[in-house]
Amino acid sequence: MYQWVHRAAQILDNAAGETGPQVRRHYQGLLGAMQRWRAQAGALEPAVQHFIKVTRSYWPGLFHCYMIEGLPRTNNDLEHVFGTHRYHERRTTGRKTGSPTLVVRGAARLVAAAVTQARSFSAADLATVKVADWSALRKELDRRRHNRVLQRRFRRNPELYLVGLEELLSS
Repeated sequence: MYQWVHRAAQILDNAAGETGPQVRRHYQGLLGAMQRWRAQAGALEPAVQHFIKVTRSYWPGLFHCYMIEGLPRTNNDLEHVFGTHRYHERRTTGRKTGSPTLVVRGAARLVAAAVTQARSFSAADLATVKVADWSALRKELDRRRHNRVLQRRFRRNPELYLVGLEELLSS
């Protein structure tokens, strides 16, 4: 059992710098061997089965980091990206906590912040963006912003907000 876990770590470490499909093929071979020989693990057979089950549940996104340069391999590495963004946002705004607008615009702001850390973009890069994709993102961000406005209206005047909801329900 332990040699399988160590082998899995070696494959995922990818010291040889193989491509995503190659890493996937090696890892799939290891999982096949684990499935075939799991009875050899004795009392650890349920742990082997659990390892295989959990790995299969993560399978669709497990190998993206080998295909996309700069993509963090682990949640801890990815959390560092988010933490860095929060840190810089607090420094620039003077707030002690994260900005509430991050909830509304996080899908755009976090991605933009993470990508611009890796490289800078020119006007020519931005010109290649599809207008339909940009419009769809703007509509989604506007919808989220409107929901935040409605929450603020409720906090400022709950009675008026509830009267408006009752009118909507009665019509």
